[in-house]
Amino acid sequence: MSAKLHLAGEDDLDRLLPLVAAYHAFEGIEQDDATRRAALAPLLAGSPLGAVWLIGLRRAPVGYIALSFGWSIEFGGMDGIIDEFFIRENVRGRGMGTEVLMALMPQLAHAGLKALHLEANPANEPALRLYQRRGFKVRDGYHFLTWRP
Repeated sequence: MSAKLHLAGEDDLDRLLPLVAAYHAFEGIEQDDATRRAALAPLLAGSPLGAVWLIGLRRAPVGYIALSFGWSIEFGGMDGIIDEFFIRENVRGRGMGTEVLMALMPQLAHAGLKALHLEANPANEPALRLYQRRGFKVRDGYHFLTWRP
């Protein structure tokens, strides 16, 4: 199975919502569809703050990857965070995650991205192996912290 990537647009919202809901269920994230819609809409409308790519056939995607963009003095410019990365369980383990990262990471570097970050559940060993194979490293002495107003 090929991990074709399609930059998601406003017409893709109804295809994307069930995938996001499935990812949230998998990770135990509690969020209603209205909040998901509101969070995705600006990204699908072309916000410079992030983007979402559908994985697989555009009309019947099997996953998605969502990135948020920022700026880092430490890394010397634009950086990104893989906010969510999901592939349906029935097609996982076929190399699609690797294909997605191999296709997307060079494009991001070409666009000027200086660093790409992610957060991973330490219990999700397949995901950790994927990320480590693609060159992601745990930063010793650093923890990803979150504040919510």
